Amino acid sequence: ITHKTDVGGVKLNIHSAEQVREAFCEIEKDVEAKFSRDYFQGVTVQPMVDVRDSYELIVGASPDFQFGPVMLFGSGGTLVEIYQDKALALPPLNSNLAHLMMKETKIYKALKGTRGRSSVDLSALERLIVNFSHLVMEKWNWIREIEINPLLVSNNSLVALDARVILHDACSMDVDDYTGRAAKVIRPAIRPYPTQYEQNWVSKKGRVILIRAIMPEDEPLVVDFHKRVSEESVYTRFFSDMKYEERTSHDRLTRVCHIDYDRDIALVALDGEKCSGSDCKLVAAARLTKEHGVDVAEFSILVSDAYQGQGIGEKLLRELVCHAKAEGLHAIEAIVMPSNRAMIHVLEKVGFEASYDKEEGVVKQYLNLQKQSEEERDPSVQLSCFTEP
Repeated sequence: ITHKTDVGGVKLNIHSAEQVREAFCEIEKDVEAKFSRDYFQGVTVQPMVDVRDSYELIVGASPDFQFGPVMLFGSGGTLVEIYQDKALALPPLNSNLAHLMMKETKIYKALKGTRGRSSVDLSALERLIVNFSHLVMEKWNWIREIEINPLLVSNNSLVALDARVILHDACSMDVDDYTGRAAKVIRPAIRPYPTQYEQNWVSKKGRVILIRAIMPEDEPLVVDFHKRVSEESVYTRFFSDMKYEERTSHDRLTRVCHIDYDRDIALVALDGEKCSGSDCKLVAAARLTKEHGVDVAEFSILVSDAYQGQGIGEKLLRELVCHAKAEGLHAIEAIVMPSNRAMIHVLEKVGFEASYDKEEGVVKQYLNLQKQSEEERDPSVQLSCFTEP
């Protein structure tokens, strides 16, 4: 029974054992009258929650036949269908996207505080929405629909008063990865954040380096990163004297940090010895961008000058080569300036083949992943996807 209040299935302000027995009998009688005895499976008894200065919200997700799981947030409670105050978004969400989702609803103004009422704990609500989206992404092939309604929020608490979960039917339950093999289950439109790349690694100079995929929240770190990159490094990366203001413009960094993991993968390296919340120091960034219509990706990288020569570039490159193989790509291409001897050496060390383009004045590097994969399968050849420099 989805809407329990429609059948008298909710009794509030019960103060004694006798009232509990009376409420039980009334609920049982109402359910049998409106459905049948088979629908009545018992009741739950919970502490009465003080709803003063609180708001009832709904957080949920249900499948779309084109986009897969779609998140919902808005005004909740018994009048959720009447108010129709809701916002939709595609999971997974980060704190920024969760905040934007909240702002799209009318109740958001009230949540910030109105007419003498304090603001609810918006930060905690954001975290709940983000975590809820992660649950949806992790169990998308099991859960068909899920919602918390009502979610009671105040300035000091978040309480899920009721929730429901509907699973996919048995024919779809054999799907256990992102491929969506069962036709009845539509995979998420946005690929989940690839946590498998998160790792600590020690550089040649003994520095602890955290390697992970880039996040939308990394934009301030990227701005700070470009402050510590020399003009020479900028020129060898972008083949031009791209100004700091252009490199760190919000429009550009939105494209850099907000990526589609189906198309691109960008890894960042952070100084683990100086990484604590907002104090993280980004020291390198590498990216693979898939070319349209072919199984080929282009490689690019930029390492902070103070951290060059420590093997960070080679480590990021090897990780991206592993990613490309896992994605079934056939080759990786890179274009390097002839003066960038250090990068040419790293590329050739990993297996790239170089050719000089006289007309453009650049060195074109090419890695045949299919050929390399065949060599790795040869038992006489000792190669490892994650060979350390």
